Amino acid sequence: MSTLPRPDGPPSPLRWRAAGLLPLVASAVALAVASPLVFVGVQAAQAGRDQAQRLLGRPLIATLLWNTATLALAVALATTVLGFGAAYLVERTDLPGRRWWTVALALPLAVPEFVRGYSWVSLTGSVRGYWGAVLVMTCSLYPLVFLPVAATLRRADTAAEEVSRSLGRGPFATLWRVTLPLTRPALAGGALLVSLYLLGEYGAFAMLRFTTFATAIFSQYKLGFDAASAALLTLVLVALALLLVGLEAMAGRRGRTARRATAGRRAAPVGLGRWTLPAQAALGTLVATALGVPVYALGYWLVRGSSTTLPQASMLTAALTTLGYAAMAALVATAAAVPVALYAWRRGSRLARAAESAAYITRALPGIAVALSIVYFAIRYAQPFYQQPPMLVAGYVVLYFPLALTAVRAALAQVPPGVEEVARSLGTRPAAVLARVTLPLVLPGLGAAAAMVALTASTELTATLLLRPTGTETLATQFWIYTSGLAYGAAAPYAALMVAMSVPPVLLLTRRTLGADSPEEAS
Repeated sequence: MSTLPRPDGPPSPLRWRAAGLLPLVASAVALAVASPLVFVGVQAAQAGRDQAQRLLGRPLIATLLWNTATLALAVALATTVLGFGAAYLVERTDLPGRRWWTVALALPLAVPEFVRGYSWVSLTGSVRGYWGAVLVMTCSLYPLVFLPVAATLRRADTAAEEVSRSLGRGPFATLWRVTLPLTRPALAGGALLVSLYLLGEYGAFAMLRFTTFATAIFSQYKLGFDAASAALLTLVLVALALLLVGLEAMAGRRGRTARRATAGRRAAPVGLGRWTLPAQAALGTLVATALGVPVYALGYWLVRGSSTTLPQASMLTAALTTLGYAAMAALVATAAAVPVALYAWRRGSRLARAAESAAYITRALPGIAVALSIVYFAIRYAQPFYQQPPMLVAGYVVLYFPLALTAVRAALAQVPPGVEEVARSLGTRPAAVLARVTLPLVLPGLGAAAAMVALTASTELTATLLLRPTGTETLATQFWIYTSGLAYGAAAPYAALMVAMSVPPVLLLTRRTLGADSPEEAS
């Protein structure tokens, strides 16, 4: 049997430079993305020990910690149960119309959290406080668990489940002992994203009148003009995020690695039998609550609102502005995520893990903390960019870089092992291997990353309020202006347009994450 040639002798200077360039670029990107943490640390240090002790010793801190932690725990558990259950039904059972259920279950991602809060609050005053926040955020975020779990189940080898059933175990025992452990890394990653979203969310909680660290930080910054106290509160959020990242890493390591299924091989679906109608009713209730309520509320206020007469030019300008900023942020964030993901994928070193973890931590920072850190940097070191478009793009990139990194990292995990080594053993330079082999293989993942960043950036509110250039309005800021004055009818067209613009990225993300359905799956 012939073997591939191996180059002899020491690596060439070019290979040494390429090997050393990747960790350098990845570390630089991670440091740039995590730079708001430096601002938070500088501001917190200005508070002094006495002020820090007085602030952190107040009963309010215990209340904020309790509200934030219990909300994150409740929503993470709820989204994990709903996400796994929905993914199992559409990927492992004979549920009728599985393809259409998949699309319907993913579409709630198109509704921003603050628009969902507006939908419930504008229809009824009973959805407020803790349980209102649990309901609204669960409906908003369960697709972040559903999509990765469904992708894992679709691509995983089903041999272990078939063996389990052949040994006499029923569907439930097989699900609990075999299927669930296979999806544990996806469940842990989805729960991490859900929890980090909750730590930094402001708009929905402000509408629901539920106080968390994010709303308290906004009050300290915007209303009290106390940057030092707000920075101290932000450090507590960072500590919570570090704890969550550590727990996710432990859960991911304990999970089994799902082997990729052989091409064309599909396991026989689990028959639902008499449970078919209850399963459809459960999924229908979930979709109706997560998607039907916002659609109904927007339709109601568009038709019956007393202040929906708006200049079309204003809406068109806001829409084009939103699209431009979202597209630019998606391109920059995705391009920046590639070296960090490559470094973490190729190397298992502590530096690689530290660079990846540092990028994830920034997702816990409230949008206002990120915005003020960029303002702080621009005023002192980059005055020509102050109140210019690059500031807003930078804010979006910092906030949503973890989403791009997650998608790119998942795409790299699907690359066949050793493919780069084979290409290099044939004498191909590292840069050419990256351009001709690796990037084409992960191109669908890059599209999913860009779609996710564009989707979330187009609906970002808090940082946009502070970083947008003077006179610039996006759909989110115009929506917030009207809802702040309780003009629900005037706000509805902007919310509807945000949702409509978010649907194509969600559909693209769903297709890229799960892959094209076969004709058998569409039934």
